[in-house]
Amino acid sequence: MTKIIIHSVLLACLVFGVSSSSAADTTHASKSVEHKQVVDYLTGRFQPSKHPAFSRVPKKYANRSGFYLRTEAYNAFQKMHAAAKKQGINLVIRSATRNFTNQHYIWERKWKSKSRANLNASARALNILKFSSMPGTSRHHWGTEIDINSFNNSWFTYGEGLRLFNWMNNNAAKYGFHRPYTAKNKNRPNGYNEEKWHWSYTPLSIPMLRDAYQALSNDDIRGFSGSNTASKIGIKENYILGVDKSCQ
Repeated sequence: MTKIIIHSVLLACLVFGVSSSSAADTTHASKSVEHKQVVDYLTGRFQPSKHPAFSRVPKKYANRSGFYLRTEAYNAFQKMHAAAKKQGINLVIRSATRNFTNQHYIWERKWKSKSRANLNASARALNILKFSSMPGTSRHHWGTEIDINSFNNSWFTYGEGLRLFNWMNNNAAKYGFHRPYTAKNKNRPNGYNEEKWHWSYTPLSIPMLRDAYQALSNDDIRGFSGSNTASKIGIKENYILGVDKSCQ
């Protein structure tokens, strides 16, 4: 008996890369996906390079080789990149899919940094969570997220960076991309600090967000230093759901 009932055939298609027709034609059981398989995908416990629904991003679109995206998100990015290029804007992917192992490395490096050595577990986790996700909770696991051009918010406030940021704000939605981590205010009081570089392909990420919130339990957020603080901090409520309304 599966523990999670997927609310539509759509999520099965998103997670496993099957067509909607083949998923619907199997049986009613196609709407009920094995809990472990769904959780493993949403928490990044897989290899994008071996997943049939992912495509490798060519070096011409990125600052280095080796990035992967969901194929639909990659195709949309290609179109957006071409449109931006015509107007003198060069979009460069700096980060794309990061599986659990990648996120674990980032988290552990920050957890062990000397600058946080004197903080208790909760304070240390909250400090890292200003910009970095706990392994298993990052949107980058899903293959729908891109970081572009610079990891410095100030770069997007003048010159080339400002022109690029303005172009994205005016045009990215046409290609399905929205910014999850806008400025924190009364409309987005919780979650990570603003990231002007982070954009999400919402035709895929919105249903994944909804099902991640329902499917993941605190027991699934494990396997790294400080994981026991996840429940106290409210990772699901404050961070997984702590995104701009355009990405919900």
